[in-house]
Amino acid sequence: MKFGGTSVADLACVQRSAKRVVREVHNGKNIVVVVSAMAGGTNHLISKVVETAPVYDAREYDAVVSSGENITAGLMALTLQGMGVPARSWQGWQVPIGTTATHASARITHIETDNILHKFDEGMRVAVVAGFQGISPEYRITTLGRGGSDTTAVALAAALSAEQCQIFTDVDGIYTTDPRICDRAKKLDQIAYEEMLELASMGARVLQTRSIEFAMRNAVRLRVLSSFVDELDSQGTLVCDEEEIMESKVVAGVACSRDEAKLTLISVADRPGIAAMVFSSLSEANVNIDMIVQNIAEKGRTDMTFSCPNDQVGAAEQALIDIRSNGEVRYDELVVDNSVAKVSVVGIGMRSHTGVAAKMFSVLSKEGINIKVITTSEIKISVLIDRKYMELAVQALHDAFELEE
Repeated sequence: MKFGGTSVADLACVQRSAKRVVREVHNGKNIVVVVSAMAGGTNHLISKVVETAPVYDAREYDAVVSSGENITAGLMALTLQGMGVPARSWQGWQVPIGTTATHASARITHIETDNILHKFDEGMRVAVVAGFQGISPEYRITTLGRGGSDTTAVALAAALSAEQCQIFTDVDGIYTTDPRICDRAKKLDQIAYEEMLELASMGARVLQTRSIEFAMRNAVRLRVLSSFVDELDSQGTLVCDEEEIMESKVVAGVACSRDEAKLTLISVADRPGIAAMVFSSLSEANVNIDMIVQNIAEKGRTDMTFSCPNDQVGAAEQALIDIRSNGEVRYDELVVDNSVAKVSVVGIGMRSHTGVAAKMFSVLSKEGINIKVITTSEIKISVLIDRKYMELAVQALHDAFELEE
């Protein structure tokens, strides 16, 4: 059972979440609880790091920002003890959860379960584990990146062969689109791993992308629930293998991301190796590239367009300026558009149905929305459009594909 920041935002929330754990204990289960820092806690710690050292040692950054989860874990264990449940807190290094040494964005390499299982054998009923953190081969505390507690929970569920991993948050499941944008959004009872992965990577922020990858790879059944709604009133949304779903709709949901930017290199040489040099430099600058389009070449020159998160534009610009300055890649101009948004339709049913792209483009055309970039996968179609039309596009597509039905 994983409880996010809003689910443990204060002591009253911790009490409410602890009561859910107690119910499962009374059903005869041993529970691993993974907790995030209290809402706003990580941002507060990050601000302290930046205030102390604008250019900081990433190892010490991890030591500071991981402490929020330690506090919550201790408070949750104390609360459960007060309710008569044998519980104790565990920090990442105590489990231990082994990770790479890439501080602030480490990846889990292994989890040793003997310590937790031994304590269960001794009578412990609940292990409260601090999410988001682990330990590197150099025995330094590491963090898994924002939303990393989801990955901690799924990884522990896989390592312990748990029957299910429940993710408690401030929404009562996965919706067909963002209900803040479209009031006709409908909660899904089930969604396939692949669909959830695409929705998360396209802007849906309910689950961290890496946690879904981990769940899919290890066949961990995920259930997204609200910690503010009694479980008798809502079963949330089950994220599972598509074979468990009787029949999938052609489109499962519409995702959107407001914070996108489009960059275009004008007049790049059209020859082998250019794209490799461009995107290698962006990779080294830690720029996450999404959509990529290259125009038809004319007279040995071409234009190359790609998208990235808005907050990475500065790093991307500098990387591209550097490769032109050192003569690696010649181009006439770098054009940056910071006023775009990404809208995507996702559904595993698209594998066996035609006409989804035609319908999507027709809907946007009727609303007078121009498409700047298109990219597709087997179960997804994404477009970049002017940001001011994002809400209109989401609502129109949600209606066109009858997702409220």
